[in-house]
Amino acid sequence: MLTRRHFVKAAAAATTGIVFCGCGLHPAAHAQEAGARRLPVTLNGRRIKTIDVHSHCFFREAASLSGDPMPRFTPPIKGASEAFIEIETRLKAMDAQGVDVEVLSINPFWYGKDADLARQIVRIQNEKLAELCAAHPDRFAAFASLTLQAPELAVQELETAVKRQGLRGAAIGDAVAGVELSDPKFHPVWAKAEELGAVLFIHPLGVGELAKRLSGNGWLTNTIAHPLSTSIALSHLIFEGTLDRFPGLKVLAAHGGGYLPSYADRSDHACLVSPAGCNPNVVLKKKPSEYLKQLYFDSLVFSSEAVRHLVAQVGASQIVMGSDYPYQWQLHPADHILGCSFLSDDEKAGMLSNTAAKLLNLQL
Repeated sequence: MLTRRHFVKAAAAATTGIVFCGCGLHPAAHAQEAGARRLPVTLNGRRIKTIDVHSHCFFREAASLSGDPMPRFTPPIKGASEAFIEIETRLKAMDAQGVDVEVLSINPFWYGKDADLARQIVRIQNEKLAELCAAHPDRFAAFASLTLQAPELAVQELETAVKRQGLRGAAIGDAVAGVELSDPKFHPVWAKAEELGAVLFIHPLGVGELAKRLSGNGWLTNTIAHPLSTSIALSHLIFEGTLDRFPGLKVLAAHGGGYLPSYADRSDHACLVSPAGCNPNVVLKKKPSEYLKQLYFDSLVFSSEAVRHLVAQVGASQIVMGSDYPYQWQLHPADHILGCSFLSDDEKAGMLSNTAAKLLNLQL
């Protein structure tokens, strides 16, 4: 039986085999970050230990086992040749970004695979994540991977990840091989997450059905489809009553929750305008827009004005810092939070650190 002590003991040896997905960190970004060390982050003279809840990695062993060619794990964007980053390089990058702690996750590429193969991929990833976090407990935490296409197995994996491996919850896609997260088959997984107090980090995988319309200029398969798929997932969890069934479930949505927080009030009117489009057997306990205040959202919305709007919709207490690193969406994720003149110092400290620390049970 593997325990947390096992991972601490194995961590030093394992760390040398760790690689991170660079996902586009090109020489220009290295040059930008090499100029200054941005840690520590301070707020009116007070030291803030920042937590980035949205950062990615993967492991060669899992990629090799999957049978997919390695380029699949390095998107065709600038810097793909630098997709693998050594641990010390990652730590230096975090320092330059003003990030004390990264909460690592791996986007699920295994949902469409045979359950036994997916189980092996997940086992390797969770063990490697646990080893890395044990080796650098002051710099890394992680969300586990789950074999969600086999919910009974996912329940066991989640319990092992939280109780024995010290992981903080699980990173999941917005759907599982075309099945929505609100499907009853996943209820045992959400029940276990609620029981454990484990966070479920929803990261979108896109909307493959729209590939034709999203083709062309602008990388719309990511620019538009990723926020859309998160919006769809959250809407199903709300309208199908999943959040009523599991009121203690801790759900964290990537990319500021997609489009849903920007137009949440429309959800309150849909079933009033078109009752035929809604299921009369699903009676929600509150207005659809009110469920946003029991969810959590990362701050990857790019500007202080966008943060202001997200705060107005969901509340400052529901927002935590996220960068999507090593993707180059927001290389200095604390800046647009610190620049929010409408936030109190306590609210800024919450977004940068305190809310995530409490949510993930991190000791800073």
